[in-house]
Amino acid sequence: MKKIEGFRCVTCAAECGLTATKYVCPRCSGNLSVVYDYKALRRSISRRSLKADPERSIWRYLPILPLNGRTGTPPVHVGWTPLYRVRKLGAALGLKNLYLKDDGRNPSASFKDRASAVVAARALETGEKTVAGASTGNAAASLACMMADRAAKPVIFVPRTAPAAKLAQLLIYGAVVFSVDGTYDQAFDLCRQACDEFGWYNRNTGYNPFTREGKKTCAFELCEQLGWKVPGFVFVSVGDGNIISGLWKGFTDFHALGLIDKLPRMIAVQAEGSAAIALALKNDGPIRPVEGRTVADSISVSLPRDGAAAVAAIKGSKGFAVTVSDRDILAAIPALAQGANVFAEPAGAAAYAGLAKCAKAGKVREDDSAVIVVTGSGLKDVASAMKVAGRPHEVGTTMSSVRSLVAREKIS
Repeated sequence: MKKIEGFRCVTCAAECGLTATKYVCPRCSGNLSVVYDYKALRRSISRRSLKADPERSIWRYLPILPLNGRTGTPPVHVGWTPLYRVRKLGAALGLKNLYLKDDGRNPSASFKDRASAVVAARALETGEKTVAGASTGNAAASLACMMADRAAKPVIFVPRTAPAAKLAQLLIYGAVVFSVDGTYDQAFDLCRQACDEFGWYNRNTGYNPFTREGKKTCAFELCEQLGWKVPGFVFVSVGDGNIISGLWKGFTDFHALGLIDKLPRMIAVQAEGSAAIALALKNDGPIRPVEGRTVADSISVSLPRDGAAAVAAIKGSKGFAVTVSDRDILAAIPALAQGANVFAEPAGAAAYAGLAKCAKAGKVREDDSAVIVVTGSGLKDVASAMKVAGRPHEVGTTMSSVRSLVAREKIS
């Protein structure tokens, strides 16, 4: 593939060819980043070419994706999700320029569709038959969705704690599902072992370098949707670290192509009970495993599988990490719904909880531009939302009972 020069290790910076390895660095087993021939790509992608392209999905960025064409791309519409300017939500925090990117609008209702679409297309293009992956739920559901119409169904490893709604998606799409009696991290390792033994293609986050390539498309969209004005801050919830590293890869790709002239600060929002990356940044040391407990199952990770790339993205962008409590995360769900009309799952709401904490501390100021990325729909985890949703008013079957309640509750 002429547009790709090869891989570069995010840990040791060693470089190798595209065919030298399938997943990780041959030297140190670190995760890999795809390196493009940016000089050549400048001839095939520009602001003008993008403006003229009627395609409104991640495939408008095909020239800078690791695919030869659209032959193996899934038939569903992935990406080009809405970006809203959320004035009410911003006013509550004293911010004039707040935006929300709603990636819960993807086909399987999560950001992970971006990665799974690229991996699924790549697998078909390179002749892989069975694709497997481990997930807390969203990545698995997205892979199942992207491959639902294929003869060879994906094999999915999920922890027993995966929410019922996410399991339902997997099974409805026809995936082969292994419910692992353990944590996400144990499911991740078991999936890797199974892929090694049975020759399956591994979609695992970070471990497969092309997951980051799919996720970077969100950054491309933000640049275009904001009229090529790069935001000052991008807030995103972080578990494995692959989304924040993917977003950063997108911004740096566009910067290398001369499409943008500055870069945003990447802000990692982690749950207090699952904050391995935040702790590594705070201590300026290596990423060490934590227990990984939080209501936000999508970011409940003991050992971040793309942690090194996430830390590099945060440091490289002069960003930082912020931790939020489960109470803050749950409170952010109705705050987002009632302030921005978006129903987010706990991990998606965490980004707003982090922004709110930073705004109150003066780290984000009135005139700063900021984007919060909502990574999944609240329909993914209704049980968590119900903890803070309150209860419906109960009435009888007569208008008198309605009148009594309206008067008592002062409903107007």
